[in-house]
Amino acid sequence: MKPVTVDMLRAHLMVASLTAMGAEVLVCLGLLLLPVSRYAFGSTSFRLLAVAVIVSGVIVTRHVAHLAFEFALRGHYASGGGRPAQSVAIASNCPRRWLVILHLRLAGRPFELAEH
Repeated sequence: MKPVTVDMLRAHLMVASLTAMGAEVLVCLGLLLLPVSRYAFGSTSFRLLAVAVIVSGVIVTRHVAHLAFEFALRGHYASGGGRPAQSVAIASNCPRRWLVILHLRLAGRPFELAEH
């Protein structure tokens, strides 16, 4: 596998695992605060709901990261976003730098961190 593909898959798995961890925290709070049987969490419908929450979390994160990338391009904090194979330079003073980097990793695009 190409290193870019591995990095892209790693970014998707990281976002999915963080979403799953957040959902697990909510479920644990639900067990403590709500009168729900713990056997309800082993049902097929709950498992399908959990998968839907994780997939939705990845989609929402991709969208938010893409918006941050668009704002970085408009604010001239990122340059070189024309072609997919072209490396994108990200300024060090970009206010949403981590989201821009996440977008580039999720999209499988090369990038470099500028000292600007």
